[in-house]
Amino acid sequence: MTAVIDDILQRAADGGRISDEEALLLYTEAPFHALGEAADAVRRSRYPEGIVTYLIDRNINYTNVCVTACKFCAFYRAPKHAEGWTHDTAEILRRCGEAVDLGATQVMLQGGHHPDYGVEYYEGLFSAVKQAYPQLAIHSIGPSEILHMAKVSGVSIEDAVLRIKAAGLDSIAGAGAEMLPDRPRKAIAPLKESGARWLEVMEVAHHHGVESTATMMMGTGETNAERIEHMRMIRDVQDRTGGFRAFIPWTYQPENNHLKGRTQATSLEYLRLIAVARLFFHNVNHLQASWLTTGKDVGQLALHMGVDDLGSIMLEENVISSAGAKHRSNLHDLVHLIRSAGRIPAQRDTLYRHLTVHWTPADDPTDERVTSHFSSIVNRQLPLVSAS
Repeated sequence: MTAVIDDILQRAADGGRISDEEALLLYTEAPFHALGEAADAVRRSRYPEGIVTYLIDRNINYTNVCVTACKFCAFYRAPKHAEGWTHDTAEILRRCGEAVDLGATQVMLQGGHHPDYGVEYYEGLFSAVKQAYPQLAIHSIGPSEILHMAKVSGVSIEDAVLRIKAAGLDSIAGAGAEMLPDRPRKAIAPLKESGARWLEVMEVAHHHGVESTATMMMGTGETNAERIEHMRMIRDVQDRTGGFRAFIPWTYQPENNHLKGRTQATSLEYLRLIAVARLFFHNVNHLQASWLTTGKDVGQLALHMGVDDLGSIMLEENVISSAGAKHRSNLHDLVHLIRSAGRIPAQRDTLYRHLTVHWTPADDPTDERVTSHFSSIVNRQLPLVSAS
């Protein structure tokens, strides 16, 4: 068995394609350090300069009203619930303006599946943001929201994609992937579309020039084989479209939701999954660590397991924070994590183009205002920028 594992690791490290059965064997049986070394060899081959990127963006939620009622979600409120809320366009634009002042290049507009929000709502929202802040990339919503808006408006997926693209949507987030295989998906999100349907929306979007990211939430009771199956389903679509820019696994957060933390993924499970993902996704360029859900220490360790992107400062984040993600960061911390791991930090944009490469410590940014926040739900007027 050792010889078999060594052969798979070497082939993958050399850029070869491995099967899902081989990926499962590596995930469950490969020695941890050998697994990490092989994944890091792929990273070095792809990014020989040793650059690790980060992003400055803001996650802005337009509503927490949702009809889907996913069991792992602590953010949503059912329609007519006393704690349900919706932000008007003026408030969303205010938050976009704060983000721009702090150097953000992207906003992620996300919300619940509001029963009244069809394609027309998103057309108005995206066009308003683009008109006010054309420099901001709108990397937003996910296939679940697209399916919901198409149903509300009575149009096809294709029509919905084309209309929101014309209104200003630049890129689709990997939101709503959770677990794509049927059994675990039905267990945690029985009212949500199937994983195959989620991927179908992504494929339609890719064919119309709207790229996306892909995510995975691990730790809600899925098996090791189902984790690998999730990745296989994504890779099959990527073979056809090439539209996924990055894969971003993250860990389920246990507070304030119906699952109540009965199952969770360990840091070791996460790091092994990260390494296997780098070896498995020969056709996906970027691999992002989720310091928000795992902590900055595990996020930094992931940089030695094939990761080339440390994600976002996230000036605002409400959804995962509502479920207990308590990790915070700031621009200085994130750059330090990258540099102290022996990598070269670089700020990127949505398309992973380098905006600023911090070749030496003298190049490092010093803006102390750029810091992440748990949540703005309680404090709607989040003081990100001074009144002056």
